[in-house]
Amino acid sequence: MTDRAGLADGYEFSTDPDRIDVERVHRWLSTDAYWAIGRSRLKQERAIAGSLNFGAYDTASGEQVAYARVVTDRATFAWLCDVYVDPAVRGKGIGTAMTRAVRDHLQPYGLRRILLATHDAHEVYEKAGFRPLAAPERWMALLFE
Repeated sequence: MTDRAGLADGYEFSTDPDRIDVERVHRWLSTDAYWAIGRSRLKQERAIAGSLNFGAYDTASGEQVAYARVVTDRATFAWLCDVYVDPAVRGKGIGTAMTRAVRDHLQPYGLRRILLATHDAHEVYEKAGFRPLAAPERWMALLFE
């Protein structure tokens, strides 16, 4: 899928895994994303291989400017994660547009829920319809540290 819906002129989305700039995504996440600091290249490659991947690209240069991935069974559940927009293009609505594109891409699967976790970007996700959990006390996590 290649799409320009909701993006500023000069940018497009793609779900083509061959377009993902793995080196760039790894650098972004492992050095600048609080949830992935220090993530190894091998671990990032495995994460990409096991996920639906979304990229935003500059249409003139073809350069990747944003990334997101989704872990899903394509039937009942999805987890949106590793959403990152290059600092050079932040403020152009790319993060919000990408979140909406992910939501729209997943809609035909008939999922019951799409979850995500964020420390500081609630307003970006709210624009795509995300809301805080109604009953967070029902959710648990098993953490390996």
